[in-house]
Formats: sequence, C-alpha cells, structure tokens
Amino acid sequence: MAKIVVFDSGLGSLSIIKAIQKLFKAEIIYFADQQNYPYGQKSQAQLGSIINKSLKKLETQFSPDVIVMASNTPSLMLNFSNPKITGVKPPLIESKKFSKTKKIGILATKSAINSKGLSKYVNEKSSKSFQIFKINGSELVDLVESGKFLTRKSFCEKIIKKNLEKIISKNSIDTITLSSTHLPFLRSLLESQFPNVKFIDPGNLVAKKLFKKINYNQSKRNSLKIYTSGDPRLFQKNLSNFGIKNKVFTLSI
Repeated sequence: MAKIVVFDSGLGSLSIIKAIQKLFKAEIIYFADQQNYPYGQKSQAQLGSIINKSLKKLETQFSPDVIVMASNTPSLMLNFSNPKITGVKPPLIESKKFSKTKKIGILATKSAINSKGLSKYVNEKSSKSFQIFKINGSELVDLVESGKFLTRKSFCEKIIKKNLEKIISKNSIDTITLSSTHLPFLRSLLESQFPNVKFIDPGNLVAKKLFKKINYNQSKRNSLKIYTSGDPRLFQKNLSNFGIKNKVFTLSI
C-alpha cells in the first residue's frame, strides 16, 4: 500500500491531496504545520530549521514511501537531498505552452518571490523569448487560510483586483502560475475577474510525478489521516468548510 505524507503550513496541502486522490488511490497522511504558518513570511534560515525538523519527525513517525513538500516557498528556497521528497514548483514549462504574449506571471508568497531559489529556477526553466513577472500573492494566501474566500466573496474580489489588475494590464500577462498550494482555491474568483488569463495549477503535475514513484505499490482504497501542530479543534472546524469530517490529531514538532 502506498503511504504518502503531504504537508505545508495549513490548508494548501488539500489542493495537492485532491489531485492525488483523483489520479490514484493511496494512504495519505496530511500534516498542517499551523504553528509555523505562514511559511511565506519566513527567512531561508527559519524555514530550513522548521522544515528539517518536520521532515525528521514525519519520516520517523510514519515511514512513508513519499513525502510531498506541498509548499512552493520551501521547495524553491531549500535543497532536498532525500529522494523520497517531492516539492512543488511553478509549472513554467507548462505555462509556456499556453502563453501567446510570452509574458508569464508567477503568483507566489513574499518569501518565494524574493528568494534566490526562484530566480535560479526561472533562469533554468525559462528562455530569453519569455518575460517572467514575479507577483507577491501572500495577501491572497491569507484569504484561503482564513476561510474568507468561502464567506466574503466580494471582499476577496477586491483584494484580488488590488493585487493583480495593474500588473496584468500593464504587462499584457496572459498566463499565471498558481505558485502557492493555497491559490487553486481562488481559481474560480481569479478566472471570473481575469477571463483572458490562463491560471495554471501544478497539482495535477505533482500527482503524475507521484504516480510514477509509487506505481509499484498502489493502494486499493483512499485513506486520509490528518494532523496539525496547531489547535486540532479549530483546524477541524476549518476543514468542515471543505466538507472534510475526518478527526484531526495533534503532532508536535
């Protein structure tokens, strides 16, 4: 049976878990490191300490086949030598297939946008014929983690417009990568406000990569166990907004 650990600082992992369960069956352990939310405001040194402790704990306690670092920020800012670890990075190669203006936006957290890791990644995956724009999406990530995207649609539309309208129109951006795993939950709002922009969710790409890794060891059914480093009752309440009724357990790092 394939055992996969998926973790980030909160609700973002759900977008990756959804893509995995759609493609194949697995035993999934979901760890929401809410005690350290948001990863997108941390320095490289802070993230390194947090993520290394989390990886050691998750490996020791669960012995998974694969660990998904379901956050673009540490995936870009840190180097992982363990072959079990799969990160999430901006799907630039996929984005280039859709962009007609050859102007692509990477919507990510503040830390990711300012990181050397993202600059290096862009240089490796892009070319001189494409222009890449880094867009700070930390305020949009908060709309998801707080649950406001479910209850305050008009407010969210204003925040999205404030963060994106000027840079999209000024630079003729026609393709944007949703480079925080929280952001796919805003996709319908993004598409309604910017119907001429293609928003790329990397979730399916990550799921396909995992499928190749565990193809020899598929499960017969999906299972999901949920842990948090924060308040399990509060997180359980937040998950209920997504229709998830699983019990939430505490996992201290």
